[in-house]
Amino acid sequence: MKTSIILGIETSCDETAAAVFRGYELIHHITATQLVHTSYGGVVPEYASREHNKLLGPVIRGVLEQSEMTLADIGGIAVTQGPGLAGSLLVGLSYAKGLALGLDVPIYGINHIEGHIFANFIGEKNLPTPFLCMLVSGGHTQLIHVENARDYKLIGQTRDDAAGEAFDKVARLLGIGYPGGPLIDRLSKEGSADFHHFPRSSFDGSYDFSFSGLKTNVMQYISKQAPGFIKDHLPDIAASFQEAVVDVLSGQTMQAARDLGHDRIVLAGGVAANSRLRERMVELTEAEGKTLFNPDLRYCTDNAAMIAYMGYWKSISGSADSLDIAAIPNLKLSFGG
Repeated sequence: MKTSIILGIETSCDETAAAVFRGYELIHHITATQLVHTSYGGVVPEYASREHNKLLGPVIRGVLEQSEMTLADIGGIAVTQGPGLAGSLLVGLSYAKGLALGLDVPIYGINHIEGHIFANFIGEKNLPTPFLCMLVSGGHTQLIHVENARDYKLIGQTRDDAAGEAFDKVARLLGIGYPGGPLIDRLSKEGSADFHHFPRSSFDGSYDFSFSGLKTNVMQYISKQAPGFIKDHLPDIAASFQEAVVDVLSGQTMQAARDLGHDRIVLAGGVAANSRLRERMVELTEAEGKTLFNPDLRYCTDNAAMIAYMGYWKSISGSADSLDIAAIPNLKLSFGG
């Protein structure tokens, strides 16, 4: 049935992605990573917009071909409304509006953060709410009580750098490249996490995080060492830094889960792909008899499958948007309670 088929479009940052869902089931998805940013040590917004313009049409055609469908089969368009880079969001949103208008189908603006939270359940007909979500990415580090797909309560958040941002900054300090998260993760496997103890932040009476001081401490440590020493111990330094981040993330999350009585914990966002964080959270939740949801690695980073999946949930609730829908670069979750 045409109305059950959702095309998802994701262009919030530097991944150009499209996905096709039939009901709650993923048919196919494609993500094109923009390699142009690698030599700059971070995403260049103007280049990102240009790449989306160039890649989005071919990516959508590709996902339709792989799904053995045409645009005529599409019954709704789900597109990232925010948060993200303004220019990148506008490319995807403009394309989605054109398709929705031309096909005379509804459009669903999706909060990118909601997509990450529920990426664990892509292909599931029912959502196992409520749960505690640890959302960790380049732009967000938050603990969120999720009552359902529209009811959230912020439990804790970073007071400065997000965890993914800290990974990128430390990777630059170490001179190993971009993106920092996967590079440090890979390098850490060759090093010892006990090589050096970097500080762990905590706040009395709060589940908040802080990573700016950790980044500064790494910078100060590196500045005191000879270049040869840094080169010889690069994996050890990377592993020691990563262990500090994982300790803070896992420690705060587990404490919040104990205090608030959560038995289900969900990891979400790009940093949820970190192998050491996943390993630690498995160890801690198993020891305390809690259920952990780790997203498939394909759905940790930005992707359109999570956008189309949330489009499915909006479609069954009948909450379509108008063609006046605007890109909102700083779009927030609506926290209540």
